Amino acid sequence: MNEIKLIDDHLFNLAMPEDGLVFDALLILDPGLANRVMWQKKAHTIVQQYSRKKLKAEIETVHQKLFNEPEHQSFRQGVLALFSKK
Repeated sequence: MNEIKLIDDHLFNLAMPEDGLVFDALLILDPGLANRVMWQKKAHTIVQQYSRKKLKAEIETVHQKLFNEPEHQSFRQGVLALFSKK
């Protein structure tokens, strides 16, 4: 777990400058570390993409409810009035 935190601190620029230098030295001393950093970065990217997709789906669900269900008609009319030409 320490290595995961070290890599995260490096990826997100959370480490102190001196810790960054130590991490750079570790990258030189441990050839496999660069590979593990790459995979951890990919994992963060996948999690971020999944979160965005999930959030977009949730927003679309709310949109469909607000603009298609009869009980939200007054809300829908209010929003459309904001964007109508006067």
